[in-house]
Amino acid sequence: MSNKIIIAIDGTSSTGKSTLAKRLAKKLNYIYIDSGAMYRALTHYALDKKYITESVFDSQKLIKDINNINIDFQLNKDNDKYEIHLNDIPVEKHIRTLTVSNYVSRIATIGELRKHMVKVQHSLGAGKGIIMDGRDIGTVVFPNAELKFYLDASTELRAKRRFKELIDNRHDITYDEVLSNIKLRDEQDINRKNSPLKAASDSIIIKTDKLNLSELEDVMFSYITPLISNK
Repeated sequence: MSNKIIIAIDGTSSTGKSTLAKRLAKKLNYIYIDSGAMYRALTHYALDKKYITESVFDSQKLIKDINNINIDFQLNKDNDKYEIHLNDIPVEKHIRTLTVSNYVSRIATIGELRKHMVKVQHSLGAGKGIIMDGRDIGTVVFPNAELKFYLDASTELRAKRRFKELIDNRHDITYDEVLSNIKLRDEQDINRKNSPLKAASDSIIIKTDKLNLSELEDVMFSYITPLISNK
């Protein structure tokens, strides 16, 4: 039997974090937890309640409502994947829009909301054997994770990846809109006061520009194998 560990994958948006985390989780038979999806689900809730709009962000109403918001991952038996649920309603299809992307970083700046989400994430990772990706997993959520990765790539390449993903999913969007959104999210994530995006001091930093997914998976797995193998 192999040793169960916690693997944290942080980095800028559209660097392949989620895709690689899913692939590694499947290979290791680990639970994959998409922390970004959790914040997107919270943003979807805030938009639905009109706590946040183009002109208004009533963070206090959202904070007061937080105990009525249940975010978890449930197995979709049709595709054998764990998907995000908001108050027991599947919302995977609703949280990947550019509208949610435009507001999620603002939601993530609120300290009280982040504290609540970290508690939920801790409970999900209590048994180890998990891979979680996000912005502050290795620095805040699981600072004692046995293995931490930080992925990055050029802004333009990340915008191209995100644009293709949105177009493939039939979103009506332009490349320039996606590029602007990527730049805005980078600025907000890196400069926020609460849990800013940065590489943990003990992270393995990987530039993803010139590597395909299979190559990246092999590189990451080379660091994982020594930690999970019984001697």
